[in-house]
Amino acid sequence: MDNILVYSDSISWGIIPNTRKRLSFDDRWPGVMEKILLEKGKSVRIIENCLNGRRTVWSDPFRAGRDGSEGLAQVIEMHSPLKLVILMLGNNDFQCTHDNSVALSGQGIVKLINIIRQAPIEPGMPIPQIMVVAPPKLKPVKGAVAYKFEGAVERSLGLAAEYAIIAKAYQTLYFDANTVVEMSDIDGLHLDKDSHAILGKALANRVSASVLAKS
Repeated sequence: MDNILVYSDSISWGIIPNTRKRLSFDDRWPGVMEKILLEKGKSVRIIENCLNGRRTVWSDPFRAGRDGSEGLAQVIEMHSPLKLVILMLGNNDFQCTHDNSVALSGQGIVKLINIIRQAPIEPGMPIPQIMVVAPPKLKPVKGAVAYKFEGAVERSLGLAAEYAIIAKAYQTLYFDANTVVEMSDIDGLHLDKDSHAILGKALANRVSASVLAKS
């Protein structure tokens, strides 16, 4: 069986837009991806490690544990052997508590890539492949957390292009979620159920073709 780790934030955790409720596993894109891969005859297990508010490498001054680099090596060690790690982070880097650019967020992804590749896994276990997924672009954020994302739409412009450059330079797989989905108009920050289904299918097809083709 091939284990695939999804390391992400509230988009993948499955917040229902403008609520504090969560989509079921079968309706979240990691669950959709797993179901489709199993239907394709792939022996896989999707492991979700998705935390609301997670950044690439920055801390949240109000909530602990949001620096995505902290503990990542142990997460890799915990779930090894891993076939693939999917990284989909970045939008929270542009919360108002951080004066970040897309270049800085990109360097955050670089740090995560290096941590994954240097994690203290058991001897003989494979270093997993990595897929960097550029998250859907933020829309003007509405609702209770709108104040956290003041100016974020403008500051995050070009994130997908930056991630594409990094993926090429660091020889990871790359997928731009913007090619298949966009954020919900309800809150501008999360995906609705239909978009989860679309993204899950797209990533299942990509993973099947590029990672599990010989499985």
